[in-house]
Amino acid sequence: MKIFMDTANVEEIAKFVDWGVVYGVTTNPSLIAKSGRTQAEVIPEIAKLVAGPVSAEVISTECDGMVEEARKLVKIADNIVIKIPCIPEGLKAVKILSAEGIKTNVTLVFSMAQALLAARAGASYVSPFIGRLDDIGENGVQLVENIVKAFKLYGITTEVIAASIRNLEHVEKVMLTGCQIATIPTKVLEQMIVHPLTDKGLAQFMADYKNSLK
Repeated sequence: MKIFMDTANVEEIAKFVDWGVVYGVTTNPSLIAKSGRTQAEVIPEIAKLVAGPVSAEVISTECDGMVEEARKLVKIADNIVIKIPCIPEGLKAVKILSAEGIKTNVTLVFSMAQALLAARAGASYVSPFIGRLDDIGENGVQLVENIVKAFKLYGITTEVIAASIRNLEHVEKVMLTGCQIATIPTKVLEQMIVHPLTDKGLAQFMADYKNSLK
């Protein structure tokens, strides 16, 4: 499972790129706004930091507007993927962009039916949202697993990005679903490296080493 970062904070991305663990990045209008900068400022910098896909989301909710935005965004860098909401106008845009060789990430997916429609429209990626489904009492991880199974059953090559990840449990569970990618917020990525037994073991090793020098 590849790790994407779900953030528009360039400094945070650079930190984890240095760890060697980040393959791609997903952004959205909310994350861009949180960064305090504009998409035009942030996306080019992110695209230079990572070798893998960088999802930049369109603002328009109409097909023609989405396509126009997409054609401009992909000129930023070769690794730009256009993030499009799972709505009828979005599927129409995905079909057009796919025919032009432009990669798309269909976002705000909350059902197997939506995932199938997005894939058949030509989406390169679909992003089922785990946390938001959990919020309404549904099982987001199970949805990811079901989409992965269905795509495999029918030979669908669209990749599945587990999104709206809230905690370590989400990460560990989606690792077992077979999804190709998880896009993870900075807070959760920081938690992934931490375990009390690692700290305890390192402290013991260092103490033993110092004692061996006496």
